[in-house]
Amino acid sequence: MSSDPKVAVITGAGSGVGRAAAVSLNREGYSLALAGRRVDALEETVGMLDGGAPSIVVQTDIADADQVANLFAETQKAFGRLDLLFNNAGGGAPRIAMEDLDLADWRQVVDVNLTGSFMCAQQAIRMMKAQDPRGGRIVNNGSVSALVPRPDTVAYTATKHAMTGLTKCIALDCRKYGIACTQIDIGNADTPLAARFKEGVPQANGEVMVEPVFDVAHVGDTIAAIAALPLDTNVLFMTIMATNMPLVGRG
Repeated sequence: MSSDPKVAVITGAGSGVGRAAAVSLNREGYSLALAGRRVDALEETVGMLDGGAPSIVVQTDIADADQVANLFAETQKAFGRLDLLFNNAGGGAPRIAMEDLDLADWRQVVDVNLTGSFMCAQQAIRMMKAQDPRGGRIVNNGSVSALVPRPDTVAYTATKHAMTGLTKCIALDCRKYGIACTQIDIGNADTPLAARFKEGVPQANGEVMVEPVFDVAHVGDTIAAIAALPLDTNVLFMTIMATNMPLVGRG
């Protein structure tokens, strides 16, 4: 555990990858601002923390600019600084042929996955630039869909590819402020949303196939390991995945 108190904001902290990151970071001494749309789920995450550092719960829809601003204002008020933003919250559209996707569903995914992550990054950068000591780290949840698509997932895949551009721009434009940026691309972590992998999901050749998963706790521990690096060292991109998932053989 670090001897210097650190503070992290985690979006989508009420389940899955966000919850795993909260558990791992808190164990390493991080105080946390846990953000999500469901307060009850965030409180469940708080109940799983055992690191002893204080945490706050901030109900937040990251597609709403005012709620995003409030999240970081509450973080500033509670802890006085920010060392890590985990841009984790996201969602997808119904799996449907691209030409049949409703425009409202497309816009909802863009608003959350891309615009919401951008707005959170903006707020984090402003805090990290202004604080003393200056700097911090932003970790973006890219997903392996930032690398290759699954069938009928145009909105999710397009926004996750765009996350790669956002990650590179943050890493370039903010390094002069001591801010590092990482994209972690996760493949088949065992979360409630991954239950479908165990039942079978469509492949590029039209078959439906069961895919292996891995313990989501390893994602949390990986994010904590990246966060432990000094700010003059960065992991720009990382893929963590179930060893036997078909990613490297897709298509």
